[in-house]
Amino acid sequence: MMSQEMNDQITRVGPGAPAGAVLRHYWQPAALSDELMGARPVVPVTLLGEELVLFRDEGGTLGLIGRHCPHRGADLAYGRLEDNGLRCPFHGWHFDCSGQCVEQPGEPEGSRMHENIRAVSYPVREMNGIIWAYMGPGDPPQFADFDCFRAPESHVFAFKGLWECNWLQAMEVGIDPAHASFLHRFLQDEDPADSYGKQFRDSAGNTQIPMTKLLRDYPRPDITVDETDYGLKLTALRHLDDGRTHVRVTNQIFPQAICIPMSREMTITQWHVPVDDETCYWYSMFTSFGAPVDKAKMRDQRLEEHRLPDYAPLKNARNNYGYDAEEQGKLTYTGMGLDINVHDQWAVESMGRIQDRRFEHLGKTDVGIVKYRRMLRAAIAAVEAGDASGLKMQNGGTEAIRGPLSNDAIAPDDNWVAASEAADLERRGQCSWDASV
Repeated sequence: MMSQEMNDQITRVGPGAPAGAVLRHYWQPAALSDELMGARPVVPVTLLGEELVLFRDEGGTLGLIGRHCPHRGADLAYGRLEDNGLRCPFHGWHFDCSGQCVEQPGEPEGSRMHENIRAVSYPVREMNGIIWAYMGPGDPPQFADFDCFRAPESHVFAFKGLWECNWLQAMEVGIDPAHASFLHRFLQDEDPADSYGKQFRDSAGNTQIPMTKLLRDYPRPDITVDETDYGLKLTALRHLDDGRTHVRVTNQIFPQAICIPMSREMTITQWHVPVDDETCYWYSMFTSFGAPVDKAKMRDQRLEEHRLPDYAPLKNARNNYGYDAEEQGKLTYTGMGLDINVHDQWAVESMGRIQDRRFEHLGKTDVGIVKYRRMLRAAIAAVEAGDASGLKMQNGGTEAIRGPLSNDAIAPDDNWVAASEAADLERRGQCSWDASV
């Protein structure tokens, strides 16, 4: 349990909020590249409680500026995309990608007032299907050399989904290795041959055991959490009846991402990005160590569960997440279908828009959540003290941070660390792009 003051400290993200100040020291996903693929590449973006508009000008340059015109506040998401910038339809004020007003056609001839008018603007960068924004002080930090950034565009698929809850409880479900044995329990096992693009549908390690069966049969993992230069490494051990051990390694990438195995071929790196205090998007980068990603298939799979243009899930609280009592008795633990994103969505949204942690009781398997919250509070204290130099991945050298290791493996003996590392190196060694660590 924690106090209301502490809960507010680690969840609120608007300008001036403690957790928001930490998040602003890092690049944040602002939109999918797909969202700017239409005839008019302009999309409204609300990020960390700030209303913005993202656009690509005729020359291909990206701009992320304040959504409301500095003149009288009209919505620039409806602006005219022309003359290498965005023009407000109200009075024709024209802004370039840096937010600078370059023309005020209704003002007197020769007026130089526009030179002193600048909209809020933030640096942006496009990488492997996601457009990133830096909203913090000083120069943006370097990107770490994670697999999802190193892999060629052909081997990464990006998607996102809207959740109606605070970013922290959304992220914390990903650093809870125990929940998969219950929340994602399937009472019948699918054919692993039909696993492409689906999590927990592969076989476990180099066995013929479906992951769904292993998670169901061994619900009490031994969990260890180690602090790393990028965040936390979580190792969950499930000891099989035949003396072997299943090793699942997942990661928390500070401040709000996770990296988890999707299958033996793919990993998922997922950011939980605040729209505001009570809403967030998850942004996932699916990275393949094998063949190029079948983006059309993976997109179609996810669009069956989401609507455009806001990427909101079709199953939600308003239709009870598709809950079916008969299914819950025969097929899935939740009765909410086969998409595990819906399971996670229900779990975190059902806590309330912002979880009231005054009444929670953490157990031993919540060790990752405990260590993460301590790390976040330490980062908040450092930023409030005016010294962000100790924050993860803020002081250079991030190009040396690779991976991270994220996989499922079977250890034939007690040396499960070596077994996990060997499985990872084998996968990397067979990769068509440079995945060396």
